Amino acid sequence: MRVVVVGGGAAGFFAAITCAEANPDVHVVVLERTAHFLSKVRISGGGRCNVTNRMSEPKELSQNYPRGRSALVGPFHTFTSRDTVEWFESRGVELKVEGDGRVFPTTDSSQTIIDCLTEAARRAGVELRADSSVQTVKRLDLGFELELSNGEILHCDKLMLATGGCRTPAAGQLAVALGHSLEPPVPSLFTFHVGVPWLRELAGISVPTVQVSVPTAKLKEQGPLLITHSGVSGPAILRISAWGARALHAMEYKFSMQVNWLPQLNVESLSQHLDSQRKSSPSRLVVNSPIAPLAGRLWEALVLSTDIPRETRWADLSSASRHRLIQQLTRMELPVSGKTLNADEFVTCGGVPLSEVNFKTMESKVCPGLHFGGELLDIDGITGGFNFQSAWTTGWLAGNAMAKHA
Repeated sequence: MRVVVVGGGAAGFFAAITCAEANPDVHVVVLERTAHFLSKVRISGGGRCNVTNRMSEPKELSQNYPRGRSALVGPFHTFTSRDTVEWFESRGVELKVEGDGRVFPTTDSSQTIIDCLTEAARRAGVELRADSSVQTVKRLDLGFELELSNGEILHCDKLMLATGGCRTPAAGQLAVALGHSLEPPVPSLFTFHVGVPWLRELAGISVPTVQVSVPTAKLKEQGPLLITHSGVSGPAILRISAWGARALHAMEYKFSMQVNWLPQLNVESLSQHLDSQRKSSPSRLVVNSPIAPLAGRLWEALVLSTDIPRETRWADLSSASRHRLIQQLTRMELPVSGKTLNADEFVTCGGVPLSEVNFKTMESKVCPGLHFGGELLDIDGITGGFNFQSAWTTGWLAGNAMAKHA
């Protein structure tokens, strides 16, 4: 019996290994259209590979998926992040948990994860075929027929599509050819272009916790923020881009964003702090009195952006200037004029509708014998290892199901 997995990424690899280990009598083939397997694993987490997140309780874990929350609760009861950690550690990979819950190999190298998966596939007898693009696929009375770009014809009893996010509708055409529909693909997890000159001059400065919101889309997130040469990035921005993927797409990525630079202080507490500065350091320059955790350069820029002269001392700060400063610190408006994507790493929402898939086996409800996994489904998570976790989970479910029913 032959099982073919189309897509040599995290979900496809994991499914192939799981299937081959569960039933050694099945011949499992992985077809990857490019020259390299697991390319997204290689670049993820800045080349360190954020394998998963320590969050393991199924309902809590599922809350990190803007698309797929309800559908993933059941699968996470079967294979959760704890199982992912045990899977890799049982194969000799040492993992560590960082302060924010992200899990990485202790080597801080994605090559460790790639080597583990490749070796597991080799030991299980999985046939890996790179540069093997599938042009067409047909459902036969028994199994499937695939035509490759080199003209080769393959037949299989079970088929899995794990081709990654549908960056364009064309990327999902194999699923469409087998009777499925597609939710329109839209970018998720992207950074914001902000054309404010003084902000861009602060590129490289980060703030541990800010609150960002897009009032017109009713979006609000809190977390670290990084100022970049093109605007703003960091977990807070990536999260709001994920939850607002479709709404921000509809706005053509042009909207007003509010930033609260000091969410740990409410307006009253901030006002009291400024009054305290006025009393304790009346002769000190306002621009030289940053409030933790804001960096000195950022504080200076925020003060000057409210038209407070550089030479202003606390004793000379007018009530009107003080009010403007509080507004700038708690509700600064930034005009967003576009987005930036990592061409290799970015995530999309959209793909095969979840209503067309059985989430106990990842089998199609439309085409028997066809299974799905990973980002080809209309599932995407926020940053923090969640997209890989859904890939491992859906791959594990699909692999086991194909082994049992092959």
